[in-house]
Amino acid sequence: MRQRRGVGCGCFGCGGSLLVLAVLAAVAWFVVIRPAQQFLAGMRPTQTQSQGSQTPAPPSGNVQAPLTAADVQKFVRIRRDVRTALGESFTGAQEVYAQIQAGQTPNIMQVINVVRQVGSSVGAARTAQAAALAREKMSLERYAAVRTDVNRALGVPDINFAKAAEALQKGQSPDLNTTVKTASAQEKALVAPFQKELTATAAAGLLGL
Repeated sequence: MRQRRGVGCGCFGCGGSLLVLAVLAAVAWFVVIRPAQQFLAGMRPTQTQSQGSQTPAPPSGNVQAPLTAADVQKFVRIRRDVRTALGESFTGAQEVYAQIQAGQTPNIMQVINVVRQVGSSVGAARTAQAAALAREKMSLERYAAVRTDVNRALGVPDINFAKAAEALQKGQSPDLNTTVKTASAQEKALVAPFQKELTATAAAGLLGL
């Protein structure tokens, strides 16, 4: 009479099942978790960024104040520096952004691929952003608020790949909602003079830059 296999032992046996689990865990680490960690590490201010002339201005006043023409002009100059620092790695983010604009919702693999591509240059982009913020005397908090207003005026959905990377690092499914919030007439008018340039670099907003 044939003996039955123990619980959890498939056609490859218990050892084979454990091997498969180990391979899947390794793939998850190198393909998903590790790239997400590298991306987030690059997004964090380094010790060099937090000292000296590159220190962004501290928050002052109401960082959620209505958008102004001066805000948009500063944002454009800062975004130029960020785009330059991202270099060729920006291409993947641009492709995903184009798909979003075409009405498609990005999938998790697209997010992972963008995080992996940008991971090597996001630190340089973050450094360039910190230096530009200091030069323009704009706080990171105010910049983020202005970015939200600009994205809204451009019709960019509120997707943040930095937050998506945090979710991936924790083994969670990221929020990929592509709902676009309606901008005010004033926001659209202020952004209009720079519409073409800001649209070309809008994908950086998806990266939280």
